[in-house]
Amino acid sequence: MVTAADARVRPEVQAGKRLSVGRAATLSAVLVCAGTGMGFVRDLLLADHFGAGPRTDAFLVSWTVPETVSPLLIEDAMALVMVPVVTRAMLRPHGVPRLVRRVAPRLILVLTVLAVAVMLLAPWLVRIAAPGVTDRAEAVVCLRLTAVTVLTFGVAGFISAILRPHHRFGPPAAIYLAYNVGILAMLVTLANAWGITSAALGVACGSLFMVLVQVPAFVRVLRGGSGPAAEAADVPAVPEAEPAPGTAARQVWFAAVAPVVAFTVARQAQVLVERFFGSSLPEGTISHLNYAQKVAQVPMVLALLVATVTFPRLVRAHLDDDAGRLRRRVEGDLTVVGLLILVAITYLWTFAPLITRVMFEHGAFTRADSLSTAHILRIYALGLLAQCVLGVSVRALSAGRRGGWRTPLAMLAGLAVTFGVAALFGASHGAGALAAGNAAGISVAAVLQLVTVRRRVAPIRFVLLGRRLVVGAGCALAAGFGAERVTWLVAGEAAPLVRLVVGGVAVPLVMTVMLALVIGAAELLRGRDEPETGTGGAGEAGSAPPAERPPAMRRVIG
Repeated sequence: MVTAADARVRPEVQAGKRLSVGRAATLSAVLVCAGTGMGFVRDLLLADHFGAGPRTDAFLVSWTVPETVSPLLIEDAMALVMVPVVTRAMLRPHGVPRLVRRVAPRLILVLTVLAVAVMLLAPWLVRIAAPGVTDRAEAVVCLRLTAVTVLTFGVAGFISAILRPHHRFGPPAAIYLAYNVGILAMLVTLANAWGITSAALGVACGSLFMVLVQVPAFVRVLRGGSGPAAEAADVPAVPEAEPAPGTAARQVWFAAVAPVVAFTVARQAQVLVERFFGSSLPEGTISHLNYAQKVAQVPMVLALLVATVTFPRLVRAHLDDDAGRLRRRVEGDLTVVGLLILVAITYLWTFAPLITRVMFEHGAFTRADSLSTAHILRIYALGLLAQCVLGVSVRALSAGRRGGWRTPLAMLAGLAVTFGVAALFGASHGAGALAAGNAAGISVAAVLQLVTVRRRVAPIRFVLLGRRLVVGAGCALAAGFGAERVTWLVAGEAAPLVRLVVGGVAVPLVMTVMLALVIGAAELLRGRDEPETGTGGAGEAGSAPPAERPPAMRRVIG
């Protein structure tokens, strides 16, 4: 058995781990940004060639398949289930190769059957998902092409889940770059001949590239044996335990997997609700919602890279049963991710009209389309903080398999709010009401999940986190106001792209200055020589040791 003492590493090793986290996050951010940039080019070409109308609505109905299976088989369910399993397998000699041989054939068989079923049921799925869509035949053709992503996304997600615990973050971070390259290749070469169907074919080809870009690293990991695995886990390899009886093992597996799958499906169902009600609104509504959501999701994905990179270490803290490290890890992730996304929310809200104008207002995409998308983007931005809190909370629960059915129940409660807002106000207030329902629903789910984390994972301090985020939100409001003025003074009536770039520099710069001023004022009021006796959340979870001086941010808002 591996104990906490066995897993303890020397200070210099821990310093190396922190450095590796930084490098991994940086590499992942660079590759994700590259993939995001290609995604923007993809959306720009779609808007330029096809605008926002019945053809793009038809394609976006079919895009529901990859949008659903992506969080299910790559980002959320597969990672949240498999990363802890792989981390445990790394503690046994040749545990990972055995795990792959046992799981991969069954996974591929199940996913193949599901992909074929989607192709065969495409006409009925289109009728259910978007009953008001105009070009139903085009939607069916596109749906049959995108159905292949059920298989390819699943294989890509499985490989990513194997690589991340081995600290191979580069190839998993490159999958969306490869994906968008495939879509762009088909759009550039076949858009004139095949129309919007070329985009669906590109989705199928790009999903295959997602697998191929990870294969070399995957093969190296499997050939590496238990040596690198044990080193990556920072613990010695231990003998493999006897497997549980078949029925019991399946019951345990179902108990762990089913809640995660239910949560992911319920979360993605928010998009299904939007498209269901949006299909009955004026033509182009689904496209406006899609373009706004794509822009809003970019900063959320980048902010959550922090939690993605630290997730294997969160699993290790669960395995070591280290409550203090768990609490610090979760609180730290929530703080960093929260501050990052507040900067993004400020930028999106301040410059939404310019963003949509620069990105989409070309060719068939009109000024009216751009303004509608900007309006929706601002509303979506209000829910980004909740999206990030939810992402960190789910990882904290999944690392130790402690979420149970509370996780999907929280998401179902949020989905009910989304559906209710859309049903009550969608017809009268249009796409803005659908986006508001999305933001409200995800906020309800995030609050419920955070309560579950406190009860079942670690005694995180709500007062401390609340103060941090309130201070961050105040600084973000000031940053938005200041960045708008700075952009006007520096760029004036310059081209929209120039103003966007200036604003992109000004927002984080002003935010940093505001945080520095708050920290300096708090230090002055507190007194540098005054002894530290704990944090504002001490009444909830105890105080810090007197000899330990908390970090600056914690001293200010803790």
